[in-house]
Amino acid sequence: MDDRNGIASGGNWIVDIVKNVDHLPGRGMLGSITSQESATGGAAANVLLDLARMDVGFPLTGLGVIGRDDDGRFILDTAGQHGVDLSLITHTNAAGTSYTDVMNEEGTGERQFFHSRGANALFGPEHVPVDRLRCRIFHLGYLLLLDRMDAPDTGFGTVAARLLHDLRAAGIKTSVDVVSEDSDRFKSIVPPALKHADYLILNEIEATRTVGRSARTDDGSLDPGALAASVDELIELGSMELVSVHLPEGFYLRDRAGQTVSRGSLELPDGFIQGSVGAGDAFCAGMLYGLHEGWEPPDAAWLGTCCAAACLSRRNAIDGLTRIPDLLELGGQFRERRPPVPT
Repeated sequence: MDDRNGIASGGNWIVDIVKNVDHLPGRGMLGSITSQESATGGAAANVLLDLARMDVGFPLTGLGVIGRDDDGRFILDTAGQHGVDLSLITHTNAAGTSYTDVMNEEGTGERQFFHSRGANALFGPEHVPVDRLRCRIFHLGYLLLLDRMDAPDTGFGTVAARLLHDLRAAGIKTSVDVVSEDSDRFKSIVPPALKHADYLILNEIEATRTVGRSARTDDGSLDPGALAASVDELIELGSMELVSVHLPEGFYLRDRAGQTVSRGSLELPDGFIQGSVGAGDAFCAGMLYGLHEGWEPPDAAWLGTCCAAACLSRRNAIDGLTRIPDLLELGGQFRERRPPVPT
């Protein structure tokens, strides 16, 4: 690890078309679009661009597949402006660049997503030259939204699991994130990857669904016992150094030795939240920075909390992020909620 430096991220490269609406209507009902903007999105794009905006001072490398189209050029231009290295990105004529229509409700930041997989569906192990990577950490995301990586593999369970095994064998720490989808695929696709992941960073819905539980009660309240039990099961599914769960109420993490820590999120004032797109990836970026720099996991997760709060101040996924001292200062400006999970 001493001769490795930087974070590489492979997976979803998306153009988010963020449509701000006056309200999210019910099925068959009308909502009014008040404004629209385009921005980068997806696990790989968001994490790396967030880190770039944080001015982390180490190499940031992106891997994935984009189309030879205007959306692909938009991703390349945005990454270039922020100093993210996309020289290992694959360009294809076989599919268009992935995009997502994001319906963002003004005033609440609640949103709905309508996604076109596009070129991301083609991303496979052949697009990750493991022997050429000099990164310290490789972040893969999102499982459940990468068709080739989610495909079965006879030796490892999934193609993603095989790639993570190869990255680890090369001396690279591996990190995994999952997408929130309304399906029963979690238990078949996520666990194989956990056997070859060092860090699992995901939200409460993804954490509990992976082990067949529900994070929330019928009225939407968090079930702290279900979340804690799910994290215990996740640890036993693999050999992760830690599992870190972010949720609107804060974070909860557990390491391999059994240490658990939970802290509340920030009580943000009225009008602060402009959108929630990318907040989970912002938490992940802060967490990965701390892990890369050797911080204690609770400190890394607190930086992630500050990153998520900053992200909420803008309508797209990256514009809210700023330098690390400013992010930590933001965390000191507002009251902290009670920890979501007693520890």
